[in-house]
Amino acid sequence: MANLPLELGKQFASLGVTTVYGEQQDVDGIRIIPVALTWSGFGAGEDTSGGAGGGGGGAAIPIGAYIRTGDDLRFEPNLVSLVAVGIPFVWIAGRALSRVIRALKR
Repeated sequence: MANLPLELGKQFASLGVTTVYGEQQDVDGIRIIPVALTWSGFGAGEDTSGGAGGGGGGAAIPIGAYIRTGDDLRFEPNLVSLVAVGIPFVWIAGRALSRVIRALKR
């Protein structure tokens, strides 16, 4: 298993658009393209005695779908997922705002 990091890189080079946008589905003349928020990470290494190891992981959260009916194209969000993804951002923004207000009071 020489060059394990290069082999992992080649296998996961296709990650990207194909993982974010799902395959188009046609249902009763309506085209649906699912959309997801994805992230992944991978690592590998070798030591001087020839031992090698690697691992990786990732996650995907469905955030909605593009829906096409005739000439009309619109994005329909998955509200439950958007709220779940938005909670950390709201928490960080609130925490930062409270620190700014505290600093301005001094």
